[in-house]
Amino acid sequence: MSYTAAVITVSDKGYRGERTDTSGPALCAMLKAQGLEVCYTAIVPDEADMIKAELIKCADELKVSLVLTTGGTGFSPRDITPEATMEIVERATPGIPEAMRAESMKITPRGCLSRSVAGIRGRTLIINLPGSEKAAKENLNAVLSAVAHGLDMLASSGSADCAQTAADGKKPVPSPDAWLKEAKRDPSARGCGMYLFHNGVVRETARAQVREGVTDALPVKGMRFSYDAEKVEAAKRAALSMPGIGYVRVWLNEGELKLGDDIMLVLVGGDIRPHVVDALQALVGELKQHCVTETEVY
Repeated sequence: MSYTAAVITVSDKGYRGERTDTSGPALCAMLKAQGLEVCYTAIVPDEADMIKAELIKCADELKVSLVLTTGGTGFSPRDITPEATMEIVERATPGIPEAMRAESMKITPRGCLSRSVAGIRGRTLIINLPGSEKAAKENLNAVLSAVAHGLDMLASSGSADCAQTAADGKKPVPSPDAWLKEAKRDPSARGCGMYLFHNGVVRETARAQVREGVTDALPVKGMRFSYDAEKVEAAKRAALSMPGIGYVRVWLNEGELKLGDDIMLVLVGGDIRPHVVDALQALVGELKQHCVTETEVY
C-alpha cells in the first residue's frame, strides 16, 4: 500500500515571506525518497487556530496518512505547535518524540529542549518536527523506519507481525508484501539492490530424515517451537555486519504448531545477489542451529 503525506511549515516569518522555507522542502524530499506521495504542503503562522485548521483538514478532509509539521516546538512564547497538535489528536504516540529527542541528544545537549509531540487523528499520524532544516531531517530520520510500520498498522487496524495472539490462539503471521514495502521505505533502501526472503514451515518429513538420512523416521504431526530472543537479536546484528548488507528482519513463531504452520520469516536486503544470498543462508543457519528449539510431535 502506498501512503500520502503532508508537510506543514509553522513560521511567522515564512508565512509573511520574510524567510525562505528550507525545512518543508527538505522533509518533502525525504518522504518522496521513501516512496510516500506528498500531496499537500502549506505554510502557516504561529497561530493555534490556523495550525489546528490545517491539521484537521489534512486528517479529516484529505485523509492524509502522515502529516509532518516543522517549526514552533521551542521555548519562544510564539512556539505553540505542540499545544495546537494535542488539541486535535485523539491518541498520543509519545514514543515517537521520545525517540527523536534521544537521537538529538547524541548530537547536541540542547536536543532535550524540543517540545515536539506526535499523535493520531482517525487514520492519520501527525508528528511535530523542529523548524531547523538540519534538526528536522535528523529527527525524521531517527523514526522514519518505525513510522512506516506505524502507517501499516493504522491502515490495517492492526499489525501483522506484532507479538500478539490472535483469537484462535495463534501468533499472527506477517505479510511479506508489507515487509518488503517497509524495507523499501527504510533509509537503507538507497544501498539495497536486492531483497530475499526465507519462509520456514512445519513439514511432515522428520528433521532426522532430512538432515541425517534416517529412513525409518515417523511422519511429523506437529511441532513445539520456541526461541531465545537475545540470541536472535545477536544473529540479526551479525548478518547486518556482513559485506553489502543493509537490511535484516526476522519473525519467529512460537507454541504448538501444526503441519503447514509458518515457523519463521526472514528478509535480508543488500547491494548485490551474492552478498544477500550469503547473509540469508548464514542468518537462517544461525537461527536454526543456535537460536530456536524445535520439538517434533509424531
